[in-house]
Amino acid sequence: MARYAVGDLQGCHREFVALLERLAFDPSADQLWLAGDLVNRGPGSLDCLRDVHALGDAARVVLGNHDLHLLAVARGGASIKRSDTLDAILAAPDREVLLDWLQQQPLAVAEGEHLMVHAGLLPQWSWEQAQALADEVQARLAGPGAGAFLEQMYGNQPACWRDDLDGIERLRVIVNAFTRMRFIDADGCLDFAAKEGLDSGPTGFAPWFSYPRSDDPQIIFGHWAALEGKTPGSRVRAEALDTGCVWGGHLTALNLDSGERISVPSQRR
Repeated sequence: MARYAVGDLQGCHREFVALLERLAFDPSADQLWLAGDLVNRGPGSLDCLRDVHALGDAARVVLGNHDLHLLAVARGGASIKRSDTLDAILAAPDREVLLDWLQQQPLAVAEGEHLMVHAGLLPQWSWEQAQALADEVQARLAGPGAGAFLEQMYGNQPACWRDDLDGIERLRVIVNAFTRMRFIDADGCLDFAAKEGLDSGPTGFAPWFSYPRSDDPQIIFGHWAALEGKTPGSRVRAEALDTGCVWGGHLTALNLDSGERISVPSQRR
């Protein structure tokens, strides 16, 4: 069995098909980990969602910020943004099946030494704590209060994690750390403005992976296309997999056992 982790699809369906062909991916024997943001910005969001859903147990998925945005639009009353490409999903005859499945996906997937998240892992959280916090959000998404949670999910405050947070503030920080994080300060406070390369953060802030941890998981993440798949200066084992397919870059897979990277070029150049 081969295990591959793939960066942000963001609706790049043709490239997704080409990558699976390049991998000779066999869903009856192999496993595909997807680091979130299956949808949005690219032209094939509906087809990406359908194909990953059809993989069944061969696919392991974490939610990204764009996936949560889709759920917020469909089930939390949020508004479509001008740059969104979600209309085909919202109008699809199988939308409820796809949305139900997406809403059941976690914020973190762990197996062996690997931990997959969309954006990153706060250094203040142990691996075990991070999984427990991800479970809190998954339970809320799966529960009767999911719609209310999705309505209140958006927001930049509070920007810092505290163990005594509760209610929607607690859940919002957890979601933001797992799905939106790039730069943090030494106390684990998040900056949401800087979205470019390593030198774009404000004074006193650095990439989350530049802070040491007390444990040593191999962290698989996407989200930060400007990194181009690299994490220079990292003080943890971190594999960046968003190589900007939707922006004309590549769609990249990482063989979790051999460490080999396999990419296909974007067809949006």
